[in-house]
Amino acid sequence: MDGVTSIPPPADRGSLVRQGVYGVLAVAGIALTMPFNLQHEGSALDFVRDATSSPAGLSLSFDLVVLATACVVLVLTESRRLGIRRPWIYLVLCGVVAAACAIPLFLLVRERALDRRRREAVATGPT
Repeated sequence: MDGVTSIPPPADRGSLVRQGVYGVLAVAGIALTMPFNLQHEGSALDFVRDATSSPAGLSLSFDLVVLATACVVLVLTESRRLGIRRPWIYLVLCGVVAAACAIPLFLLVRERALDRRRREAVATGPT
């Protein structure tokens, strides 16, 4: 270059919208689940027993298990592909806080990585 600092391209508007939505969902995920988690008196085993004590609870529990399994695959593969460090944090957060918070949080970080990759590609030009 000729000593002029290049300005990185702006973030994609669609990406910014998705980041905002994922951020709101992560906050909603913790705000809507944590009060009930804190109200539960008993062990983790009691929590599972309570959650699976009716046909509706069993349906939702199995639905969550299948969804969580798909999310584990997504978190691990996308983290490796995009160079997102410490993917295990999102998986731990699923069990400790709520998947409703952890997965949108991961999707926010993933979207930021995708946007950064897109802006770097635009800044360097075609190869």
